[in-house]
Amino acid sequence: MRRPLFLIPCGILAVLAIFIIILWTPDTDREAMKAKYGGEAARYSLTDSGMEVHYRVSGPEDAPALILIHGTSSSLHTWEPLRALLDDRYRVVAYDQPGHGLTGPHPEHDYTYPGMAAGLDAVFEAESIERAVLIGNSMGGWVAWVDALENPERVEALVLIDALGIPETVDPHANPAFGIAQSAAGRLAMRKVTPRGVVASSIEATVADPKLVDDAMIDRYWELLRLPGNRRAAGEQFISPRAERSDKLSQIEQPTLIIWGEEDALIFPLAADEFERRIPNARSVTYADVGHLPMEEAPARTARDISEFLEANLAGAPLAPIGSASDIPL
Repeated sequence: MRRPLFLIPCGILAVLAIFIIILWTPDTDREAMKAKYGGEAARYSLTDSGMEVHYRVSGPEDAPALILIHGTSSSLHTWEPLRALLDDRYRVVAYDQPGHGLTGPHPEHDYTYPGMAAGLDAVFEAESIERAVLIGNSMGGWVAWVDALENPERVEALVLIDALGIPETVDPHANPAFGIAQSAAGRLAMRKVTPRGVVASSIEATVADPKLVDDAMIDRYWELLRLPGNRRAAGEQFISPRAERSDKLSQIEQPTLIIWGEEDALIFPLAADEFERRIPNARSVTYADVGHLPMEEAPARTARDISEFLEANLAGAPLAPIGSASDIPL
């Protein structure tokens, strides 16, 4: 006897329900996460929309300002190795973007450039910064160079580290979690099903040497991703309309340093050549045996190149003997 056709989708739904129940991963507690990953260094800036932007500041108050902008599914913690090498002579500000880290989701679920820039605006305002060097990785690099177009008066220079923005240079399936987010069903499931193993595999796929990824790093990504609202935000970012602006890269006037890991499987290194070709005052450097996160995989090299770039291009940048680039050990 043939089964009624309606039983087939019902069976699929039942299997899916069992799958979700077994792998269900609850949200973390916001206050517990603030205590664990914020601590005494944490500062918060409240936006007009009610978003509480989490950030940290270190370095001399009268030094040139560097604002560090992390990438998708990351947090300000990704900059810690680099910050420690720069804040002896620069005012270094790192923050959690909307939908990430302790900042949490955008109240209006806006992950277009204006929505993401709300976090950057909050930092500029809270710290009374008039001009800054924007240093962005991955999606954070996209926020940085678009901001240089939209608000050139406040952007003194750019450092783009494996930055997003050149069409046809991205392979989202190189990262397991990003691959899941390509489908509507995947985005829906990831709101409640976030196995630690998938997070671990995704981070390991992002770097050239998986040995860099330890339990503490995995736990941080996993727990902050599960901050209430962040998982939904992660899925929404993949479908948020983001106006194509790569044809406007030639309008960027600020001096620009492009840093790329030659083993980046997520955003191909040929993007570095394209950024350098399209931005008039740009130069690029690439690192062998480094993946998508040079600031974590090769912080000393990254700090040295940034320091040399700023000393050559930034008015008032600290020079030797205060702490020249040659003093940074490789």
